[in-house]
Amino acid sequence: MAGLVCASRHRMSRALVLCSRVCSAHQQIRGLRHYNSEDGGSSGKSLTLSTMNQNVRNMRYEVRGGVAQRADEIEEILKKPFSKVIKANIGNPHAMGQVPITFFRQVLALCADPDLIEHAPYPSDVKERARHILENCLSGHGIGAYTGSVGVVEFRKDVARFIEERDGYPADYENIYLTNGASDGIRSLLTLCAPDDYRVAFMSPVPQYPLYTACFSELGVKMIPYYLDEEKDWELNMTDLQMAVESARCKPRLLVVINPGNPTGQQLSKTNMVDIVDFCHQHKLLLLVDEVYQENVYVGKQEFISFKKVLREMGPGYNDVELVSFHSTSKGYVGECGIRGGYMEMVGVDQLVMDELEKYMSARLCPNTTGQVLVDLMVNPPRPGDESYDLFHKERSNILASLKKRAEMISIKFNKIPGMYCNIIQGSMYAFPRIHLPERAITKAEAKDLHPDEYYCLKLLEETGISFVPGSGFGQVEGTYHLRTTILADEATTDDMMDRVEKFHMKFLAEHS
Repeated sequence: MAGLVCASRHRMSRALVLCSRVCSAHQQIRGLRHYNSEDGGSSGKSLTLSTMNQNVRNMRYEVRGGVAQRADEIEEILKKPFSKVIKANIGNPHAMGQVPITFFRQVLALCADPDLIEHAPYPSDVKERARHILENCLSGHGIGAYTGSVGVVEFRKDVARFIEERDGYPADYENIYLTNGASDGIRSLLTLCAPDDYRVAFMSPVPQYPLYTACFSELGVKMIPYYLDEEKDWELNMTDLQMAVESARCKPRLLVVINPGNPTGQQLSKTNMVDIVDFCHQHKLLLLVDEVYQENVYVGKQEFISFKKVLREMGPGYNDVELVSFHSTSKGYVGECGIRGGYMEMVGVDQLVMDELEKYMSARLCPNTTGQVLVDLMVNPPRPGDESYDLFHKERSNILASLKKRAEMISIKFNKIPGMYCNIIQGSMYAFPRIHLPERAITKAEAKDLHPDEYYCLKLLEETGISFVPGSGFGQVEGTYHLRTTILADEATTDDMMDRVEKFHMKFLAEHS
């Protein structure tokens, strides 16, 4: 912990520094051809590396970066002393063995093939729900037709009812837009907020989910990083947040918060959330809240609290705060990443701006219809007394209970490994342990033009078959090193994974001491 305390003393000096760089080794890892920087190796072509959008070239997304791609290569050849690669690099529940919710898949099946409604041996409430969706929500056109550009009205009304039940405050369906997963909505909103003025910037946490920095790069928007406090369970340090604004040479327009956290696995306290809303109120910032892990809360009897609920409880004096929150069918107990369902709710946003956002989204025609149906099922699942309820409740409870057990197991095991420290995983699907790396390992990494934790992750992958993401892909306090792993492998695989990590780590320390 002494290292953590020491690192925290230097936040001011690196308030504007995000630990990221493009490593030339990535090309070797990916097996890409080396192109001439002027013509991309394709002389006479209109589109080359030098003429393409340079913002896209500058993007990084380490969740699917060099280590993950190397994992794919190893999986193909598997000439290693392990039987399979454990892909703990990405939050992809079904790929890691999570079983789909039966009710959801049955309704989706009937919506895709309505002829099955009369013949499939499904419960009556499944058939009733499919008929209702097809006849009342999709107007008899089925899931193959376009819908409204921001989603089916009936589905948006169900989302509004879900939010009202969750928070105890009204929700207006006209402020709710359905999206192709949360990431699509986030990209749309960031595009809407992207300034022409280079002096305007977005505030984002460090560590943070690299979707945000990738979007900032794509849009050519400057970022004002603020550092989460590892010593205090990764909460937002309000003093640091204020210092980040005062030290920046740009004016912030919005503040990104991920709660529960990715990659850090924290659940913000209500006190911290109140401070954040007040900060946005004082500085006239739009508050963008990524709440896709709201079902994934593991510590004690702690329950998820939305930022909208906190905002409403703060009273009418805060009615001018602009809040946009996101949810998804990809995480939680649903885990349907490939179907791409999500929604965004806008609170306090100017109606004229919302009209422009709807116009922008209409250029994409509409969110995919299957994803919209799944969003509706997520927010309006079987109720007590429905024929499918008992099975639904059992499946949901088992998934969340197992995730909680794995969160506890991984936190405990990381903290038993010498040279590692991990905050308790309070929520989401990830652990972000800090690792101590010997000076010799750091020197070797630099010689290979790799971040030290990237070097560690590659060695771990090649010797054990475990694919983690280096902390440098998410940003971290300068001079500290981390790993990010999911908690999605089943309990037996998780136990085996952590045993492999411990053996590797001790061997790595011995070799590099």
